[in-house]
Amino acid sequence: MPEGGRLIGLDVGTKTIGLALCDAGWSIASPAHTISRSKFTKDKATLADFIGQQQVRGIVVGLPLNLDGSESPRSQSSRAFARNLADLRLPIFLWDERWSTQAVTRTLIEADASRARRGELVDKLAASYILQGAIDALAALG
Repeated sequence: MPEGGRLIGLDVGTKTIGLALCDAGWSIASPAHTISRSKFTKDKATLADFIGQQQVRGIVVGLPLNLDGSESPRSQSSRAFARNLADLRLPIFLWDERWSTQAVTRTLIEADASRARRGELVDKLAASYILQGAIDALAALG
């Protein structure tokens, strides 16, 4: 990963992609946006535009592992998604997202968010959770 600069976190689902951004100093991740999935080329173009607008220097993609840490079909799909972003010429980092959606959903339920409101927020909040975990780990290494 680059030393400093904004990173984008992606929670890649079958219907949506949650986006989050962190500050250039990698202190805090914030939910940004949710993209409704369509064809990959359109999704990638939307991501590329957003990445350019936000001056992103690296990508963190959530990797949905099984609870025992093994790979799943969804893991393979996320890896393929990340590989297909390679021509954006940015470093790509895969981060374990096993508990992201559950943690975010639990927090929204505790906040008494309606089911509809949780549906609107969960993907970008999960992306933020994923990105925060990654930047915390990267900062500890650096």
